[in-house]
Amino acid sequence: MVADVLVAPWAEPMPPPYSGRFFTAAALSALPDDGWLHELVMGRLVRMPPPKSRHGYLEARLGSALYTYVEQQGLGRVYVGETGFDLTLPGEAVETVLGADIAFVRAGRVSPDEFEDEDEPYFRGAPDLAVEVASPSQYRPEMNAKAWQWLHRGTHLVWVVWPTRREVDVWTPGQEVPLTLHTAEILDGREVVPGFTYAIADLFA
Repeated sequence: MVADVLVAPWAEPMPPPYSGRFFTAAALSALPDDGWLHELVMGRLVRMPPPKSRHGYLEARLGSALYTYVEQQGLGRVYVGETGFDLTLPGEAVETVLGADIAFVRAGRVSPDEFEDEDEPYFRGAPDLAVEVASPSQYRPEMNAKAWQWLHRGTHLVWVVWPTRREVDVWTPGQEVPLTLHTAEILDGREVVPGFTYAIADLFA
């Protein structure tokens, strides 16, 4: 068996009695609230501590700018707060659900009655854009692995925000290393969120 920590190096493995077992997306959604954030990676539960204040502030700052633009342009829907996405690929015997700090899904992929089906707790499929705000305990190898998971499972653009470095890594499919933007540069939604731009300096202001 693959150790839980190896399938999700950006997170912590679960303690007993959860460690070493396989779970489903339904079991993930039914977990009791224990103060941790949980994800499911290839059937293995992993956990992360709740984000700190700067993490939440940057998530709100970028998320609100993205939300305002997307609503004005009628481009789709923006999600925040570690919203879960069921990224299980066709034919996979075990399930994967990742949470994004911020995510965008194009209008054509959003069902009008998305919130009516309580039996479907997670959005089925990958967001078109996923944004991760790195915590102080997370480093590039671990967050690169999570960015790769998003891309491998269908996301077209990933932004990894580094608060301490005041940088943003930009990932697109096929990249082996990200494009790193600094405070003098501009975050661009490219063809995923057409026309959206945001100054890195404004994010960290």
